[in-house]
Amino acid sequence: MNTNLSPRPTKIIDEEVKWDKSKIIISKTDLKGTILYMNDAFEEASEYNKVELIGEPHNIIRHPDMPKIVFKVLWNSLKKEENFNAIVKNLSRSGRYYWVITDFEIERDENGKAIGYTGRRKAIQNSIIDQIAPFYKTLLEIEQIKGEKASELYFEAFLKEEVKMNYDEFVVSLFEEESNKEKNAKSIKKGLNWFFFGD
Repeated sequence: MNTNLSPRPTKIIDEEVKWDKSKIIISKTDLKGTILYMNDAFEEASEYNKVELIGEPHNIIRHPDMPKIVFKVLWNSLKKEENFNAIVKNLSRSGRYYWVITDFEIERDENGKAIGYTGRRKAIQNSIIDQIAPFYKTLLEIEQIKGEKASELYFEAFLKEEVKMNYDEFVVSLFEEESNKEKNAKSIKKGLNWFFFGD
């Protein structure tokens, strides 16, 4: 692939991208994470156009503030053909950022064999970012100083000792907490479908 078409930004800008946060960002990838399809909302938030990103690895939009362990857990779950919710800070073409929650659907061929993934992403409330960002910052600092394994050990210990649930449950709980604050009794436990698809 001609990487001149889709360069990662060389300068990181600590500024949020302006995009329509009511929209759902959709992309489809193969099993290796190569982008096969992206919708207009993906273009708007990422600041890349379809010509630049189709055929590129999805990690082209990975923000350097994201700890690697989150993606390791994500890919391990997808390889087991399990749905997975994650909160992710993405990198735009200009070097800015946008926070989303992501939900995955396994794509299958006529024989039921997994052939790829459809990812849906939506903007999240600042109150949720305020809770997850310090955790990610600590994970990243451990990763940079002590290595990925140490970061992974802290990740697992934090979830066990501090929140007493796995990562996917932790993400859902953050939305449940926010929903309760807003007195919005949605069925969050069902894979956050209400958040992506409405009632």
